[in-house]
Amino acid sequence: MNMSDQLSVRKAFESDFETLVQFNIAMALETEQKHLSRSKIESGVKRLFQKPEYGFYLVAEADRRIVGSLMVTKEWSDWRNGLFWWIQSVYVLPEYRRRGVYRSMYQKVGKMAKNHPEVCGSRLYVERENFAAQQTYTRLGMSKTHYIMFEELFRK
Repeated sequence: MNMSDQLSVRKAFESDFETLVQFNIAMALETEQKHLSRSKIESGVKRLFQKPEYGFYLVAEADRRIVGSLMVTKEWSDWRNGLFWWIQSVYVLPEYRRRGVYRSMYQKVGKMAKNHPEVCGSRLYVERENFAAQQTYTRLGMSKTHYIMFEELFRK
């Protein structure tokens, strides 16, 4: 059942803080079996609200509660003379999955990006084994790139 008619998507408010923290903790445990430090997540969520130049959160509401969220961060591309909006920290409550919640949030990101001429595209990364998410992203028009991501952590 698609619930997009009963769903609203908006930029998150600071009053959504606790839900965003809970969703981040749940997402990390579910997708990567990582137990995140609540205090570190709290600091990270709070910092994004304090530094809007870093990005923003969107939340999806249904049945008078938040049922999904995602974070958008910004990356400058000198090759394109524009910003990529990275979609990260995607979480939808299990009982609301496969009902159009992510699709609605993704479409909202697209509409917002098109109103910002400096945004040249959106990107995201996904766990290699998360085939359901990969299918969703493909159905929405995203394509797999030839890049492989590397990282080096300077602090945990």
